[in-house]
Amino acid sequence: MIQCKRAYETASVGDGVRVLVDRLWPRNCRKDELSIAEWLPEVAPSHELRKAFKAGDVSFDQFRVAYRKELTARPEHWWKLVGVAQGGTLTLVYAAKSTVENNAVVLAQWLEDEVEKRAEGSSPVCYLSGL
Repeated sequence: MIQCKRAYETASVGDGVRVLVDRLWPRNCRKDELSIAEWLPEVAPSHELRKAFKAGDVSFDQFRVAYRKELTARPEHWWKLVGVAQGGTLTLVYAAKSTVENNAVVLAQWLEDEVEKRAEGSSPVCYLSGL
């Protein structure tokens, strides 16, 4: 199971493995107080895409499409999260104010698709470009 939770919310036992998936550390959160197993800034959207979305230069739908393209190009950054999600609960921790329009929501949907692709009876996925 994959879920998303703001960095400012209290961690709970049901969160399973908590991974911070923002490129920047959340404001006003001390590193020793944020309960996470790992911080993966490289799985977050590029600086350019993050800034364009925050500034309102791209809609959430445009952001989602662009971020999914970035994820396709960099499977090495999110690959291990698929394994975590297959083994139990994975909580993607983020700092955005919106709970419905943020990178963690897009990443969660992406990872759920990847988990489903790897379910029994599925064939492996190839991420090589140019095929």
